[in-house]
Amino acid sequence: MSIFSRTKYKAVLIGLGRIGFSLGLDKKREQPASHTMALLNNSRIELIAGADTSIERADEWKNYMNERKLSPKVYYSSKELYENEKPDIITVAVNESAHLEECLAAINAKPKLVILEKPVALNVQEAMKIRDASVSNDVPVMVNHERRFSFDYIESRIFLTEIGDVQCVRAELCSGLRVYSPKFEEDGAYSLIHDGTHLVDIVRYVLGIELKNPTITGLYKDNENNVRNFTAHYKTDDIPQIEITMSGRSKFFSFSLDILGTLGRICIGNGYAKFYRRKESKLYSGFYSLSNANIKLPKKTGYFSNMIKNAVEYIDGKSDLLSPLSEAIEDLRVLEEIKEKIK
Repeated sequence: MSIFSRTKYKAVLIGLGRIGFSLGLDKKREQPASHTMALLNNSRIELIAGADTSIERADEWKNYMNERKLSPKVYYSSKELYENEKPDIITVAVNESAHLEECLAAINAKPKLVILEKPVALNVQEAMKIRDASVSNDVPVMVNHERRFSFDYIESRIFLTEIGDVQCVRAELCSGLRVYSPKFEEDGAYSLIHDGTHLVDIVRYVLGIELKNPTITGLYKDNENNVRNFTAHYKTDDIPQIEITMSGRSKFFSFSLDILGTLGRICIGNGYAKFYRRKESKLYSGFYSLSNANIKLPKKTGYFSNMIKNAVEYIDGKSDLLSPLSEAIEDLRVLEEIKEKIK
């Protein structure tokens, strides 16, 4: 038996809010849906402590643990936690405005791995400070771009080889949150960075491309000068049409990626994944149509569980990080380039 199969890594969690904890209580979501639940769900990890500056959130987390006869320690600051604990894994799940401060503190605590909630930071300048600290302290950082770990998006990346030459790509994010406003630069409370980081990241991940020099169309601002809509157009040597569209005035939330190839198509988003192949048409003689490829996927996407599994395998020396800091910084660069053009 491998020594790694017996080793338990000690983990702590900085930030006990929605993504840190309470989304794990949402009965509609695929579980685990928070860092707390994902860490508890992995048999190779011992969750030894959590910290939050909100006494209410920290106490709610403590009560949840106690009710389940679990006894991780609770702290009301990361500083206090690091003075008392020596973790192998530190997960940072605080608001974007605190990413730089808390990630630097986590790196300085010298764990085997830091797991940082997306986006890396408020801007590339802050992200580079995190990168420099990561390198100088030899502490790797994984960023939770969760779709990289999801079985349906992993399958999309594999199936891409079966749809021929990619003709066009459309990625779309719709919500009711403003896409961008200079007034919220300091806290990151706009969807371009908050959710757009997922959209840009999954386009880059599935297609294996870089996104540079966009042309912007469909720019719409409300009467308070908040950006509410835009489409960024890209092209590469191999893909002539790539569109990233974001809406911040929709009365619903949706996230989708549509990839049209010469031999097939991939349509994937929140709650669905459809794969099509070219087959002889049942409707017209001498024609071909797209037909369901009947790809079987697990009932659960495993997005959070697989992220933690990758973290453990990385520390074991069995796997590379599937969502390394360098990739997340590039996502942020793409978003900043868009932001400069829609201001």
